[in-house]
Amino acid sequence: MNSVQDQQVAVVTGASAGIGKSTARMLAQAGWHVIGVGRDAGRCAAAEEEIRASAAAGAKVEFLRGDFTEMKDVARVAAEIAQRTTRLDVLINNAGGVRDKLYTTSENLEATFAANHLAPFLLTRELLPLLKATAAAVGSARVIAVSSSGHEMSSGMNWDDLNMFGNFTTGGAYCQAKLANILFTRELARRGAADGIIAQVMHPGRIKSNFASHGDQAMQDYMGAMAMTSPDEPARTLVWLATAAETGRDPGRYFHDMQEVAAAPQALDDAAARRLWDASEEILAKLT
Repeated sequence: MNSVQDQQVAVVTGASAGIGKSTARMLAQAGWHVIGVGRDAGRCAAAEEEIRASAAAGAKVEFLRGDFTEMKDVARVAAEIAQRTTRLDVLINNAGGVRDKLYTTSENLEATFAANHLAPFLLTRELLPLLKATAAAVGSARVIAVSSSGHEMSSGMNWDDLNMFGNFTTGGAYCQAKLANILFTRELARRGAADGIIAQVMHPGRIKSNFASHGDQAMQDYMGAMAMTSPDEPARTLVWLATAAETGRDPGRYFHDMQEVAAAPQALDDAAARRLWDASEEILAKLT
């Protein structure tokens, strides 16, 4: 059996606000070592202070800053995580969002696809050695993705132009990225099964957060008109996915409100899941 530190460790992206902050707080209150990741330095510092104030005795809370529209920043964050811990029980890929128009990053990627799919794909890939080592020592490690029911609105991946530069709409880009979250989870579940990697994915519902703050007016109006719940509600589902025995088996499932639900048929296409994995690797390879 490999040697790892005793305290359970979770990485939570998008942890400076909303669902991510609630999830990080709950894990810290349970005594975990929590490594939060956020984009804004000020919000990260405030969240770290707030979470530490309510954490259980012995819990450890630290934050890293990273812009997940930039893959070089994602790679840097992954390297910093690997320097800070010898154990990683749970990786929660929560960071994401919707934009108000087409933004092209410095790496010539569309920002919605970059932040919502390529960033968690790359972060997970770079942290797989740590996840596998932890699984070998303690039995399993978990990777949890935050998707959306919006995936139902995407008929499938735009294979000829995954960045959707040629036919961009804000809603279309977001829904495709959320479909990609589920497809990635299914392929990760298949590839990681032999190494004890348990990959699951969830839909959080409509939450009171800053999620749509960078979206267009139609998205902000839509979110504002809906009855929304506290970030604590989906955070409880994420903590359950991170800790419960029943969610630590049968990987590749889709959940909402602490129960398994059916994803759209296009999200259950395992050939598409394999194709997306390969296409994502190809995109990232061209950046180096």
